[in-house]
Amino acid sequence: MFQKFTLTAAAALVLAACNGQNNTAQSSNAPAASTPAAASSANVPVAAQGSACDTVVVPATSNVSGSLIERINNKGVITVGTEGTYAPFTYHDASGKLTGYDVEVTCAVAAKLGVKVAFNETNWDSMLAGLKGGRFDLVANQVALTSPERQATFDKSEPYSWSGAAMMARAGETRFNALANIKGFKAAQTLSSNYGEEAKKAEAEIVPVDGMAQALTLVQQQRADLTLNDSLSFLDYLKKNPNSGLQIVWTAGAEDKKGAGLVANKGNDEALAKISTAIKELQADGTLKKLGEEFFGKDVSVQ
Repeated sequence: MFQKFTLTAAAALVLAACNGQNNTAQSSNAPAASTPAAASSANVPVAAQGSACDTVVVPATSNVSGSLIERINNKGVITVGTEGTYAPFTYHDASGKLTGYDVEVTCAVAAKLGVKVAFNETNWDSMLAGLKGGRFDLVANQVALTSPERQATFDKSEPYSWSGAAMMARAGETRFNALANIKGFKAAQTLSSNYGEEAKKAEAEIVPVDGMAQALTLVQQQRADLTLNDSLSFLDYLKKNPNSGLQIVWTAGAEDKKGAGLVANKGNDEALAKISTAIKELQADGTLKKLGEEFFGKDVSVQ
C-alpha cells in the first residue's frame, strides 16, 4: 500500500524541482532554477536538491497568471494537474513522494525546457474542468483525448505512452494469439467494460467479475482461460508480480493503440510544440525507454 500525504488544502500543490539532466532517475546537486516573477517565494519555495523530482507541499494558489508560453520562455514554473492516486502513472511511493510514469515524464520534459513544475493533485472528475478554468497549465494523467467533445476544448502534446487492448492467459498458453481464437473459451470480464464487449464480439464465454484483479485470479485458478484489459495495466501487474504464472499472449496492433500526452487548453500551440519537441528528444536519448522499463518493465513510448 502506498503512503499518501495528508494535505490541508483541497488542491495542494507539489513543487517538483527538475534539474537539467535528461535522466530523471539520476540525482543532481545543481541549484534549483529561479522562480518566475509571477510566483513569489512565499507561494512557490525552491524545492530541496536531490533527484529530478524531489517534492515539497506548498499552499494552493488561485488561477494561473500569464500564458503558458511566457512561463516556458521565462524559465519559470508551470502548474500540472494530476491525480496522485493512479499507480503506476501518478501516485505516492512508500516515503510519500509523488512519482509515477506520467510524473517523471513531466519532470523530464520540464528539465528539457528549463522550467520547474508545481503538481496540483486533483480528482479525475474535476481535472479537465480545472484545466479549462485556469487552475493549472497542463494535465498529466494518461489522457488520450479521444472524444470529440474533449478535442473541441483541449489539445495534446506528442504522446509519451501508447496503450491498447491486450489479453492475459496462463504462462505457456499458445492458443490465444488473436481475438478470433478465443471463441468458446472462458473470458473473465466485467460485463459493462469495453473489454467485456470485445470478448462477447469474439464469442467467448463470459465469466463475470468485479475487476481486473479478480479476473486474473480466476485465470490463475483455471476457472477462466483468459482475460482482456489495457496493455499498460497488464504490464504494471506483471512488473509487480513476476511469479504470477501469467503472461500477455496478445496485444492490439499499432493502429488500434491510443497515445497519452500532456494536455492543454486550446490556444497553446506554441507551448505544446516546445513540449512535443522535448518529448521527442526524450524518446531519442533513451529517457522515455528507461522510465518505461522502470515502471512497466518495457518501453511504452513507442506505438
